[in-house]
Amino acid sequence: MVQKIVSIIIGSVCVAIGINCFLIPNHLLDGGIIGLGLIAKYTVGLQPGLTIIVLSLPLYMIAWFHYRKYFYNGLHGLLFSSFLIDYFRPLSHMYTAPILISSLTGGLLIGTGVGIMLLANISTGGTDLLALMLSKLTSINVGIYILMIDSIVILFGWIVIQEATITYSAIMVLMVGLTTSFITSCFAPKRNRS
Repeated sequence: MVQKIVSIIIGSVCVAIGINCFLIPNHLLDGGIIGLGLIAKYTVGLQPGLTIIVLSLPLYMIAWFHYRKYFYNGLHGLLFSSFLIDYFRPLSHMYTAPILISSLTGGLLIGTGVGIMLLANISTGGTDLLALMLSKLTSINVGIYILMIDSIVILFGWIVIQEATITYSAIMVLMVGLTTSFITSCFAPKRNRS
């Protein structure tokens, strides 16, 4: 129980800082539900954290019926990380690093936060939850699923927003996917084969 609480706190802080300090000031896109929340912020000014919660609801309904453990574990991560994303909003008005450094640093922070939470079977939103469910059905690492979903959302964001940050957003998503994959592969508990 304590490990889950610590994972939620540390992971959510990493994600919220990555988004507010590095992504939003440079209009970078992320993938998944977080990316959709950022697209909503950039296009119509909605709060990304609240948007993440609303868009995650359908996947949490699926989890309620088929993966009840993920529903309970993921709900806390979703609510806390979304709250911190909106709570840390003032950080997005502070000085930020150049766009390449921001895409790498933001990707590293978000990937670390997501990876820490996924190790405890906690997710930050809908597509992380979807990736966890797909990973359970197959033998493919959860980070690979996140990378594929994120790429689709980045492409959608680029079409909708038409900003010149697609290359840096793609670098950032790649960094998130690689970091998440590294953390979930290297630090996951080993299973006994008896």
